[in-house]
Amino acid sequence: KRGRVLILAPLAVAPQTVAEAARFGVDIAYRRWDAGDLITVTNYEMMDAFDLNAFTGVVLDESSILKSFNGATRNAIVGGFKNTPFRLAATATPAPNDFTELGNHSEFLGVKSRVEMLAEYFVHDGGSTSDCRLKGHPGKAFGKCIATWRAVVRRPIDIGYDDDAYGINGKTCGV
Repeated sequence: KRGRVLILAPLAVAPQTVAEAARFGVDIAYRRWDAGDLITVTNYEMMDAFDLNAFTGVVLDESSILKSFNGATRNAIVGGFKNTPFRLAATATPAPNDFTELGNHSEFLGVKSRVEMLAEYFVHDGGSTSDCRLKGHPGKAFGKCIATWRAVVRRPIDIGYDDDAYGINGKTCGV
């Protein structure tokens, strides 16, 4: 209701997103270019075919695409949506093993840059720049920080909806 939304997804997932949305009565168009739809899903490779400033919201499906800290796609996503008011990064990996990936998610969401997050909460462990460990004293502060922008949702009831309405009957969704 506040503007247009772009959903970026892996190529094989984009048509599935349209089908799932239709099950819930939500109209989503799968496009490889911008046709002015209210909600559009496209694959990451087609992002250049869209004016990213035309969207009020963006959803990254399989946001692990942000893992590479210096990748061209990561940089295009973080830079292209830095002024987008509504941003959601969705991943099936609720606790990435890589602190740089957490930092990239933080940067995409506009919380802290990857460099700021790593400098504040982590120390390099050994000669490799990718090997980090949590500093001893800010452990609780780090947990509080990520709790302000990160959530793990396993079932509809986790966010206030009835599991039975979705045919789950108290079971964890696919877990």
